[in-house]
Amino acid sequence: MKRKTMLALMLAVSMTCSMGAATTAMAADDSATEESADESTEAADTTEASDEDQKAADNVAALIDKIYVQERNDTTDEDCKAAKEAWDALTDAQKELVEGENADPDYFGRDTGDASKDDPRNQDEIGENELLVVSFGTSFNDSRAEDVKGIEDALAEAYPDWSVRRAFTAQIIINHVEARDDEVIDNMQQALDRAVANGVKNLVVQPTHLMHGAEYDEMTEAINEYKDKFESVAIAEPMLGEVGDDATVINDDKKAVAQAITDEACKEAGFDSMDAAAEAGTAFVFMGHGTSHTANITYDQMQTQMENLGFKNAFIGTVEGKPEDTACDKVIEKVKEAGYKNVVLRPLMVVAGDHANNDMAGDDEDSWKSQFVASGDFENVDTQIAGLGRIEAVEQLYVDHTKAAIDSLGSADESADSDAAADTEADSAEDSAE
Repeated sequence: MKRKTMLALMLAVSMTCSMGAATTAMAADDSATEESADESTEAADTTEASDEDQKAADNVAALIDKIYVQERNDTTDEDCKAAKEAWDALTDAQKELVEGENADPDYFGRDTGDASKDDPRNQDEIGENELLVVSFGTSFNDSRAEDVKGIEDALAEAYPDWSVRRAFTAQIIINHVEARDDEVIDNMQQALDRAVANGVKNLVVQPTHLMHGAEYDEMTEAINEYKDKFESVAIAEPMLGEVGDDATVINDDKKAVAQAITDEACKEAGFDSMDAAAEAGTAFVFMGHGTSHTANITYDQMQTQMENLGFKNAFIGTVEGKPEDTACDKVIEKVKEAGYKNVVLRPLMVVAGDHANNDMAGDDEDSWKSQFVASGDFENVDTQIAGLGRIEAVEQLYVDHTKAAIDSLGSADESADSDAAADTEADSAEDSAE
């Protein structure tokens, strides 16, 4: 009896343990199933959230691409406003997802300075005399305020009897500034229409363009269509004046700019002169835009001017590599062959905008700074991000060009008076003969 009882007890304990283990196993399976379900739910939520994030970002990209155009239309103002409102509604994570044909997070997100320091100069009540300053434009706020506005301010101070107004030729930039900073800048047509509506009689146009290139030609064509709406119109010379026939033909304007930009570059780099920089093994590379226009000979003329001034350590290059000898790789080879080990890059442009900050000084492998470093031929490669428009000597050059244009209006009036007088005398003579 005792043995049977013991066996029975052992059997009962065994069954109890088995049932407990089974229960534990089932509980574990249930827990695993619940965790798996939770993870699946979370994954689904994450996927759904990601899709929604991308959808919101894509909407902003589409709106940016819509205003990234060179032609203004009837909905441009509304489109600029809609793009900014959509951007402001994004989370920081969503903003990083913005990518389109021309759109990226930097369109609205990059800090380029305080736009409130600028003046769009689009006011009415102009008066009879208008001085319209025409620039390609820049979306970099600091450069717009220092370079473009710097020139405009110098002209306003020099000619208080003339109302200084602004026009940009790049609608893409106008739209960018309007959308991001709510600053409205006139394009050429708007500025000329404003002048007509305000009863302007005498119009002088001062382009801030570097040369007689494609932008200058387009500006001239636009002005010619309005010439009959004013009593007198004069277009002043661009910064570097007339374009010579070949690389050896230079002028006083090119000499003044060459001296001004090298003086500023040396000062910022800590040298007393270009000769002192050369003795320290330092070369300065001035990067312009470049153009396929016949005026591109201007860049070679600037190189000639540097050499005529004795600046053997000054080299002219262009972003576009037009002319060909101004391409980055060609300039690198020139500096290397000249034996300089230290290089300072500086823009040969009125404004220090996208080209200066990205194409010249950017971190991408195709920037000029990166290419100079990657060549392995130089010990130091530095950059100076400053436009020509903030240099006092360059501002004075524009003041002088504007004076010549204003003076030409007087000459035109005198010529017209002389012609009228001659006609009167001729009529009197005919009357006498009769």
